[in-house]
Amino acid sequence: MISWNAELSALARQHLPEDVAEKWTSLLRPCARLAAGADGRAAGRLGGVPELPAGTEWPVWKGNGPLSFVAAVDCAALPTSELDIPLPQDGTLLFFYFDGQLDDGEALVLVDDRESWDGARVLYVPAGTETVEHPTPEGLTAYPEVRLTAEVTASDLGPWHPDTRSAFSPGPGWDPRDHPICAGPFVEAVEKTWDGPCHRIGGHPMSVQNPVEYEVAHALLGGQAAWDSPELTSEAQRWVLLAQIDSDADADMMWGDVGSLYWLIRREDLAAKRFDEAVFTWQCC
Repeated sequence: MISWNAELSALARQHLPEDVAEKWTSLLRPCARLAAGADGRAAGRLGGVPELPAGTEWPVWKGNGPLSFVAAVDCAALPTSELDIPLPQDGTLLFFYFDGQLDDGEALVLVDDRESWDGARVLYVPAGTETVEHPTPEGLTAYPEVRLTAEVTASDLGPWHPDTRSAFSPGPGWDPRDHPICAGPFVEAVEKTWDGPCHRIGGHPMSVQNPVEYEVAHALLGGQAAWDSPELTSEAQRWVLLAQIDSDADADMMWGDVGSLYWLIRREDLAAKRFDEAVFTWQCC
């Protein structure tokens, strides 16, 4: 059986010095990559209309309107035993986001604005729950439905993540651009392993800008903690990626300028299925 990190480990050994390759590989984490066009059992879908528990109202951002339905994920179809986060073994996760259809993008959901947090939601529907297909609210256009399958694969931190710096830095002022992990051939080889949108459950987020765990932690600490403070690092380490949904042409999804949506959650809340504790952020180029 091929290991989940076999491909990236081989690339590291091919392009990096042996000691660097070993250290870089040790930072990899498994994720469930969600991709269209693959064979196998459907693990979820982008777009379409959701099946909500009978009697459950469509999520609404008070004062702004209903959220758009983004994705559904079937936990029973995920390789949960191969991931390192405590996902439910069954049931369905539904992801909603206020995407600007109703107000031409005037109201933004921002992680550092707690009053906007109702503009993104995760609903967990336990297995066996009676559900009904809920029509899309007036004023919203449902995204085209795209079927997704899942496979476990490796996710890397990226050279600018603080954990990467801690692993490789010889001291203050370390610049990863001068390090082998930022050499063009290696970076290009790693990027080629992600052909298409980077939808994923678990693993390391593929941040477009600052590491999203630190972005969430900074907001939760009131925006006061220094970016290099132990306090911020400690809080950031409590958060794991629940889901990343990228811009995707097949589903007619464009988050800002080819950006990504991220839902993060603390491990203890995930284990307890407290999905109302998930925090949302988004980034774009």
